[in-house]
Amino acid sequence: MLSYQEKCLKYFGEVTIDKSLVHKAGFGARSIPAFVGEWLIDQFSDQGKFTDESKRKIQGFIKDHLPSKNQKETIKNRLGEGETLIILDDFSVTIDLIRNIRKLKIPCIDLENAYVEKYIVDNNPLLLCGGVWGAGRLTYHPPNPEVGSRRGEVWLTEFKPLQVTKLDIEYFIEQRFHFTLQEWTSLLLTSMGYNPEVYSTEQQLLLLTRLIPIVHPRVNMIELSHKGTGKSFLYTNLSRYTRVVSGGKVTPAVLFYNNATNQPGLLTWYDVVVLDEVQTLTFDSPGEVIGVLKDYLESGRFSRGKHQATGEASVSMLANIGIDSSGSPREPILFRNLPSFLQETAFIDRLHGILPGWLLPRISRRSPAKGVGFKADFFAEVLHCLRTCDGYMEYFGDNVRITGTDDMRDKKAIERMASGYLKLLFPHLTLKKDELYQYCALPAARMRQRVRDQLARLDPEYKEVIIGVEV
Repeated sequence: MLSYQEKCLKYFGEVTIDKSLVHKAGFGARSIPAFVGEWLIDQFSDQGKFTDESKRKIQGFIKDHLPSKNQKETIKNRLGEGETLIILDDFSVTIDLIRNIRKLKIPCIDLENAYVEKYIVDNNPLLLCGGVWGAGRLTYHPPNPEVGSRRGEVWLTEFKPLQVTKLDIEYFIEQRFHFTLQEWTSLLLTSMGYNPEVYSTEQQLLLLTRLIPIVHPRVNMIELSHKGTGKSFLYTNLSRYTRVVSGGKVTPAVLFYNNATNQPGLLTWYDVVVLDEVQTLTFDSPGEVIGVLKDYLESGRFSRGKHQATGEASVSMLANIGIDSSGSPREPILFRNLPSFLQETAFIDRLHGILPGWLLPRISRRSPAKGVGFKADFFAEVLHCLRTCDGYMEYFGDNVRITGTDDMRDKKAIERMASGYLKLLFPHLTLKKDELYQYCALPAARMRQRVRDQLARLDPEYKEVIIGVEV
């Protein structure tokens, strides 16, 4: 066991897990987020050890409570015969204003018009914004014409989301003192699901950059890379506070506000909204969506119809681009083959950074984490809590001077990105000047420099600048 793993067990104990166990648990081809798999392992481990008996218990639980699609008729039959079932699934709720009812979606049995108790929605508002993984108790009420019920109804009567119940963020921050920077970096990468030994120091920092929109509010970032680097893996598997929208058509109602149902959109509910496969993305009412999105990226505010709202969600965009044999982008203008809105300089200027995913290798058999790290639900809650922790931007502003530009967007972008690096690597704000420069200020400046380089290539109105940082 490596030193950072030993320290992780010593100082964090019950919120740690051996990441390699997810691959040994026998989930097979079941499509479940990593935090769900880790929850199952934690529930059925024998005093922290994963045995053959643990594996059998997990397989039995999956068979009984995490049904596959080909078991849906069996599940419906059991409900119809009067059984009360506990199902682990990605539950979501929509509102039918015509009938004034809450409609529950249960993916494992392809049911979209089940019912849910009001208090469950009140206590779990994310059910209204795309779904929450959790354990739900389902019951069936058969038709009863005597009381006016002409159709059977499936009801969700109890619900327990898969998440930690409490978190002492000050304790987490304090334990950082026990780790060297390399140990802490390795621990973070393992907790993200990556094997740190596979990646160089530069690549490790790029992987951690993927967390910045999660750990710091209103960071606008785009990652451009070749296929197979695992761009969406982290966002899909780590946190219930992250919502991934994969390609296809996106409507203003989904992102901002649904005027028909008076339901706020994704940007008001989640810490991060991820637009995956941006190269295939289209918008319903593109002029409206792009105009409102530009306002949001700039100010954190938007209006749609008579409704005005603010949000703290970061926006992370992921896209594939062509890479040549040397591993560099084929086009000097990185947005050349992306949708037209990503070739508009007014939009690009609102991005805080471009993550050069082309510098990362494709995911291989050695890439997944194999050692001890934080449990995914605990780590996600830590990142969520760090979003609202104060002092990081002030620390950066007091100790770093940005040179080469007086542009406020450049300054804002670098401050937010650097604050994200500080929260991840030095949450205790105890670091040397060279560490502040090498691991926070310089990477943040480079992220924004790529944006400025693209602006200068696309539009002569944007002059070339060389951004520098001094500590």
